[in-house]
Amino acid sequence: MSNIHPQALVNPHAELDKGVSVGPYAVIGPYVKIGKFTEIGAFTHISGYTEIGKECRIFSHAVVGSSPQDLKYKGKKSFLIIGEKNIIREFVTINPGTEEGSKTLIGSSNLIMAYSHIAHNCVIGDNNVLANLATLAGHVTIGNRVVIGGVVAIHQFCRVGDFAIVGGCSKVVQDIPPFSLCDGHPASVKGLNLIGLKRAKFSKDKIVVLRKAFKILFFEGHSFDYAKDIINKTLPSFSELEYLISFISASKRGISR
Repeated sequence: MSNIHPQALVNPHAELDKGVSVGPYAVIGPYVKIGKFTEIGAFTHISGYTEIGKECRIFSHAVVGSSPQDLKYKGKKSFLIIGEKNIIREFVTINPGTEEGSKTLIGSSNLIMAYSHIAHNCVIGDNNVLANLATLAGHVTIGNRVVIGGVVAIHQFCRVGDFAIVGGCSKVVQDIPPFSLCDGHPASVKGLNLIGLKRAKFSKDKIVVLRKAFKILFFEGHSFDYAKDIINKTLPSFSELEYLISFISASKRGISR
C-alpha cells in the first residue's frame, strides 16, 4: 500500500508501487509511474510521461516532468526517465525531451541539490553530485561520478566526462574531459581530479599515467592529434586512458583546455 496524504492530489491513473509516500499538497499527473518506497515531498509537482525508480527521495516544491523550456516544443509526447535511489532536493526542475518520443534520462544514486535545473534531452549517469543552482541546458550529457559545483551553468550539447569536477560558479561552453578538475569563465582544465580518483580507488600507477597524459594533452601546447600520437607511443594503454582519448576524439563542441 502507498501512503498518500489526504491533501495530496494524485491522479487515479498514476501508477504508484508499494511503499510510495506522497506528502500534502503534492500533485501527481495521470501518466506518472513511481517505483517502490520512493518518497514524494509536500508541494512537489510531478507531471508528463515521467517514470521514477525505486527508493528515490524528492523533496518539497520540486517540479519534475513539466513541459520543456524550449520554443521548439509543440506538446508532443516525450519522456522523463529517472533511475533508483536519487535524491532530488527542494525546488529542483527537470524537463522531459522536446521532440516526439525523445527522452531526458537520469541514472541512479545521484544527488541533485536545491534549485538545480536539468533541461530537455539531458542524459545523466550514476553517482553524480549537482550542487545548488547547477544549471544544465538542453542536450547536456553528464557521465558517472561527476561533481558539478554550485551556480555552474553548462551550455547546450556539452558533455562532462566521468570523474570530472567543475568548480563553483564556472561557465561551461565546451566539453569537460574525464578525470579533470576544471574551473573558470569559461571553464578550463586546471589539472587531474586527484581527490576524486583516490576516492574511487584508482591505482597509483594509473594516476601517474593519467597525470602524464594530462600534461601532454593540456599543458604542453600540442594539437590534440599530435598529443594523442605522443601518448600512444610513450604511455602504457589501459581502459581509462583509452576512454579519455576517445572522449576527446568524439567531441563536437571542442574540449575545455
